[in-house]
Amino acid sequence: MITEEIKDNLFELRDEKYRDFQAGLIPTVPRDRFIGVRTPDLRRLAKESAARNDVGVFLAELPHRYFDENQLHAFILSGMKDYDRCIAGVDSFLPFVDNWATCDQMSPKIFKKHKPELLGKIDGWIASDKTYTVRFAVGMLMEHFLGEDFDPAYPAAVASIRSEEYYVRMMVAWYFATALAKQYDSVLPFIEEQRLDPWTHNRAIRKSVESYRISDDRKEYLRSLKTV
Repeated sequence: MITEEIKDNLFELRDEKYRDFQAGLIPTVPRDRFIGVRTPDLRRLAKESAARNDVGVFLAELPHRYFDENQLHAFILSGMKDYDRCIAGVDSFLPFVDNWATCDQMSPKIFKKHKPELLGKIDGWIASDKTYTVRFAVGMLMEHFLGEDFDPAYPAAVASIRSEEYYVRMMVAWYFATALAKQYDSVLPFIEEQRLDPWTHNRAIRKSVESYRISDDRKEYLRSLKTV
């Protein structure tokens, strides 16, 4: 019952122009799987749905047909306050994530309070053969472990990833660009020693020199480290 109600609610919130815009940004999802619900409406509906006793029925009915259902699913998980329930939900959902937007917008707040446990999960996700599971793992290292909890072992784990998948390589590049902004001295050797594949190495430098968080002199040095 809840699944059909949610689907009806999503179609009531449909914006066809926005649907077409989204479909152009997310080429890995067929156009006919977009409904066209804007993010604020999805977040509101996620909050309402999460309060229902039967929300677990919707979360268990995988895979979803529509991109918007996946987005809603990600937002429901992101708002969960019980870590064990949340991590179980994330593990169940990740194999069905099929695009960068759902992957990147899934960011459970409860993870901040359970970083030691989260690290163990990240190790497993990085080893996955699923594109967006690996991307999610790198995203979680970028979000939660580039500050006071940083350890050089984390960029080493990201640098060890080898993939031909564009959305994995882009996330690795994004990670290193962000890491250079936050942990420059510790992360710079990974660039100097060319520990990434050439494409990702150059893309990480490109994203770094576009960042306002990196000084001009450091940008100039990073430019000199690009590979041919």
